[in-house]
Amino acid sequence: MKKIEVSELNDNVFTTIGKEWMLVTAGTKDKFNMMTASWGCLGWLWNKPVAVMFIRPERYTHEFIESQDCVNLVFLGQSEKAREAYAFCGSKSGRDHDKARECGLTPCSTENGSVSFEEARLTLECRKIYKTRIRPEEMTDKTIEQWYGGAKGGLHDVYVMEITSVSVAE
Repeated sequence: MKKIEVSELNDNVFTTIGKEWMLVTAGTKDKFNMMTASWGCLGWLWNKPVAVMFIRPERYTHEFIESQDCVNLVFLGQSEKAREAYAFCGSKSGRDHDKARECGLTPCSTENGSVSFEEARLTLECRKIYKTRIRPEEMTDKTIEQWYGGAKGGLHDVYVMEITSVSVAE
C-alpha cells in the first residue's frame, strides 16, 4: 500500500460507499472484527477530513469500535471475490465466524494499530472524535423510521471520525 494525502482521493463517494461498499474494521491484527457498510459519509468538518459512520450497538463490531480510539474503513473493490466478502461480512457475525479466514482476506496492521487487509484497494485510517445516537424524536422526515425496529435492529450510533491516513493499492 502507498500513502497518499486525503486531498488526492478521486473516488466518487456516492459510488464508492453506496455501490462498492466497505468494511468497517476495528481492533488489532490479533483480535478484530469487521462488518460491511453501505451507509456513511466523507467530508470536511471542524477543519478536518472526516468520515461519518452509522453502527448499530448490537453489531459485534460495535464492541471493538467502543474499545478502540481508531477505526479503519477498508474498500476491497468490485471484483467477484470482493462482492462475496462484502456479502459474507454483512450477513454473518464475527461471534460465530472467522470472517477474514472464510473470505480469504489477509489481515495487516496499520499505522493507527488497527487492521486492514492486504487485498484492500483503499484504506482510510480514522480516529473517533464524536459520537451520538440517532433519536427518533429528532427525525424531521418520519419516513426514515422504516429503517428501525423489529428485525432491522436498534438505532445507530453515529461516529464522526477524523481521517488520519489514506493508503491505496500500488
